[in-house]
Amino acid sequence: MPEREKRSFPVVIAGAGIGGLTAALALNDAGYEVCVLEKASELREVGAGLQLSPNACSVLERLGVLDELLPHAVLPEGISIRSGHSGKLLGTVPLGGDIAERYGLPYLVIHRADLQATLFEHACSRKGIDIRLDAAVSDIKINDQGQITCLYETSDDVNAVGTRALIGADGVWSKVRRFVPGHNTPKFTGQAAYRATIPAEGLPSYVLNRTGLWLGPNAHVVHYPISGGSSLNIVVLIAENWTEQDWSAPADADMVHAALDGWSPELLSLIEKSPKWLKWALCGVDANGPWRHGQVALLGDAAHGMLPYAAQGGAMAIEDAFVLARTFKAQNGDANTAFAIYEAERKDRVARVQALARRNASIYHMGAPLALARDTVMRMMPPKKFIDQMDWIYRWTATASRST
Repeated sequence: MPEREKRSFPVVIAGAGIGGLTAALALNDAGYEVCVLEKASELREVGAGLQLSPNACSVLERLGVLDELLPHAVLPEGISIRSGHSGKLLGTVPLGGDIAERYGLPYLVIHRADLQATLFEHACSRKGIDIRLDAAVSDIKINDQGQITCLYETSDDVNAVGTRALIGADGVWSKVRRFVPGHNTPKFTGQAAYRATIPAEGLPSYVLNRTGLWLGPNAHVVHYPISGGSSLNIVVLIAENWTEQDWSAPADADMVHAALDGWSPELLSLIEKSPKWLKWALCGVDANGPWRHGQVALLGDAAHGMLPYAAQGGAMAIEDAFVLARTFKAQNGDANTAFAIYEAERKDRVARVQALARRNASIYHMGAPLALARDTVMRMMPPKKFIDQMDWIYRWTATASRST
């Protein structure tokens, strides 16, 4: 099929989240028309805070988005790691200027909605990107020429769009994943995350210019400023066998207080400022399963949903999107070949990040006596060593020829 005829069929992306919108922009930059199908009738907040390390910022800069994000973001000076019970400082991870000098790009914390809105606005302004809300992918048909007809349902109709490739960027509970034979399915981890946001007004400055990480048995807490520093995002992660497929379920504040009973008064004073909590069950998708089949590919959580204990879930989706678009262009729109190369290039790196997140989960939630050994090691570790351990993740860039 001539190239111009190939390109007359848009690439269809299921999902207008971070990964889907990034893929739309990257594919558009590569010269392809894109149709984004989003099942929600309007984009709304799913999760509050997001950490964008230099590897993610590399892609956002390449797509011309990074500068517009900066007014909404905060560049934390560092991460303070503390004992949940005693409140004592265990270690400090330098960020801010240290990160910028080392990698040439910042480490940002931002409200997920601000990132999604910025990506959405860029996508809507681009000729060749068509975003359809209230459009849930329901089925695909493939003819003898290899053209896909993607069926999608709206609130009052069933529609179709022809495409040369379908990309599932529709999250850990992906509907597109069923078109990839042998795919791995999401598995609950026996942990749940409770989140809240509180106004920054009146909070101490050290809370608003740093990320806080508090460690304790069977639980840990992360907090950092979002929305340009006007709010503080707090996430409490605890052992809990709750298995609902909901990212923003109302939560009982008493569960949070019970999980943190006996923890540092300094931390509890922050926790008590929020009477309203939302929760989601932590589940993951093993990255070692197949990510693609023919002209269908998965990216982000649809391919490899991971625990948030390395703060890389969003970054991996952003990287996926860029690499997928790059390989698609390099293979002149041959989806079968491009998707095979994309999967091969990304899988080892993502699986390694997943393993790091699982390892961090066990380290963060240690009880005595292992926690004592962990705390001792952290106190003795030079600040630079913490970043050295993440160098293989942060040093990835959108200009590199391949992932590492």
